[in-house]
Amino acid sequence: MRILLVSDYATPTGGGELIVLALRDALRRRGHDVRLFASSARPLNLPSQADYECFGLSSRLRGLTQLANPSAYWRLQRVLLDFQPEVVHVRLFLSQLSPLILPLLRDIPALYHVAWYRSICPVGTKMLPNSAPCREPAGLACLKNHCLQAYAWPSLMLQMKLWRHWRGAFKLIVANSHATKRRLEAEGIRPVEVVWNGVPVRAQRKPFAAPVTVAFAGRLIREKGADVLVEAFAKVVACIPEAKLLIAGDGPERIQLVSQIDQLHLNSSVTLLGHLSRAELEARFSNAWVQVVPSRWEEPFGIVAAESLMRGTAVVASDAGGLAEIVLNNETGVLVPPGDPQALGDALLSLLENRERAEWMGGNARQFALQHLTEEAFVNRFLELYELLCKGRTFFATG
Repeated sequence: MRILLVSDYATPTGGGELIVLALRDALRRRGHDVRLFASSARPLNLPSQADYECFGLSSRLRGLTQLANPSAYWRLQRVLLDFQPEVVHVRLFLSQLSPLILPLLRDIPALYHVAWYRSICPVGTKMLPNSAPCREPAGLACLKNHCLQAYAWPSLMLQMKLWRHWRGAFKLIVANSHATKRRLEAEGIRPVEVVWNGVPVRAQRKPFAAPVTVAFAGRLIREKGADVLVEAFAKVVACIPEAKLLIAGDGPERIQLVSQIDQLHLNSSVTLLGHLSRAELEARFSNAWVQVVPSRWEEPFGIVAAESLMRGTAVVASDAGGLAEIVLNNETGVLVPPGDPQALGDALLSLLENRERAEWMGGNARQFALQHLTEEAFVNRFLELYELLCKGRTFFATG
């Protein structure tokens, strides 16, 4: 089958990007002709893995390409003529690739695989500046709640209007969790199927060894809550002085995080690893007793949580969004209120001070991942959807 994947980015940066790259590679291993179309923007200056590229921007001028990216239109038009894909699978969208590309997909079996809330929120997080969830549709509320600056509001509202106008180009919308599906359907986007992300089956982690180690992986941005974890970890160190925290990732909050670590006198306890490849991350985290996903926002899925579960490591995560679907409270991990360092510290200590409980949850975590979160099951489901789209199957909205 000839499959064209379309994404804002083709760099191995975050969970959304990694999923599209992994999907391409897995489909190729099965003998399918799969190409990836993306913008030339390169977050964190990482190399692009696109097969075809259009113009992209990483500066504040990115708003121009979000609204109208003629390069994306003309380049994609040429790719569609030359490659003639049987299916087009759009993954990340609206951060670089503007709605101008949608009319090109009207006569092709195409699906939109939603990775976050960008299709219903110009910021992409559905989170207010005070970290509370946003329950209002995009529009004047974005100005009233100070989510957008006045100069950016008109172009982003026009972008959302164009997306809504042309979204019928997609024969199917696929969400990465039931939580994301509920968010989309609440704003009138249907029909929506749910396909959980999958991760490669990896070797089980090593048996616990000293020192007691906690792991975090993610972009260092406010939404991911690394600062909440550092504050909670101060409580852990007060009870377990030898405990260590590994933080993998980079981003604009790094300088503030360094200052916080210094103020809390955690310099000897916390290590900032910077951006790591997946192989490097797995190697460093193989000794972790617990992995933490302390997100302030409602994570649509939580790929780092899935990877931890597959490794056989219990997860302490925010009780919100897709995380609450894949982290089973008190079975494969512990769920805590978002943005609550006190509750997070208590949850960590409940595992770090009880090795048997942490081991038991880790075993449950791996079994759950092997049953529900494998890359093989993920790819199989999309191949089924591709076949149905090619056969002209009509999808209907379900509750």
